[in-house]
Amino acid sequence: QVQLVESGGGLVQAGDSLRLSCAASGRTFSKNTMGWFRQAPGKEREFVAAISWTGGRTYYADSVKGRFAISRDNAKNTVYLQMNSLKPEDTAVYYCAADATYYSINLYDTTGKYDYWGQGTQVTVSS
Repeated sequence: QVQLVESGGGLVQAGDSLRLSCAASGRTFSKNTMGWFRQAPGKEREFVAAISWTGGRTYYADSVKGRFAISRDNAKNTVYLQMNSLKPEDTAVYYCAADATYYSINLYDTTGKYDYWGQGTQVTVSS
C-alpha cells in the first residue's frame, strides 16, 4: 500500500519557521516529481511548491517564493518543505503529493496532475 505521511506541522507565531516532512512508503518516489499543496478553510487546495525527481529543479507559488524551500532526500524517500518568515495567511492544511510518472521533466502546479496524496498536516500561524 502506497502511503505519503506528512509531519512537522504545528502552531507558530508570525515570523517563525517550520519544516514539514513527507515520508513515502509502499514504493519509492525517487524517480517522480513531488509537490506540496495547501488548503485553508473555505478555500480550494492551492499549489505551494514542486521538485523534480533529481532535486535539481524547483518551482514555487509566488506567494511563498523566497520564504519556502522544497528539497528531497531520495535515499530516505522523503520530501521536505522548509517554511521561513511564516505569515498568518500561510495557515492551512499542507499536503504532500506525488506524480506517478517516472522521470518527468514537468513540475506541475495543479492538483489533477498528482496521483498520490498524503493526509495532510495542520500549520497555524498566529499574528
